[in-house]
Amino acid sequence: MVFGIFATLAEFERDLIHERTMAGLAAARARGRAGGRPRVMTKQKLKAAMALMADRDNAARDVAVQLGVSVSTLYAYVDAKGQPRERASELLGKRGVRSKIAA
Repeated sequence: MVFGIFATLAEFERDLIHERTMAGLAAARARGRAGGRPRVMTKQKLKAAMALMADRDNAARDVAVQLGVSVSTLYAYVDAKGQPRERASELLGKRGVRSKIAA
């Protein structure tokens, strides 16, 4: 019986913490604060990566170092031929990816 009371109180406290956390996040969003980790790949870096990777003389590692991103991040956005991947649509927009692939 005592454990049941403790469990009920713990659940109530958890709900209160959840409500306060959600209220704090909503207030931060209202002030213009965006949560999450900042993106490493920008639109300008993506365009440069596409141009550099299209040139077969550039190694992916060298391109990644030049742009200040990891090789895995580079390949997440651009394939070995310099064509944008699906994830690139986040930066280029859907029309940008289709037009680049069609070219």
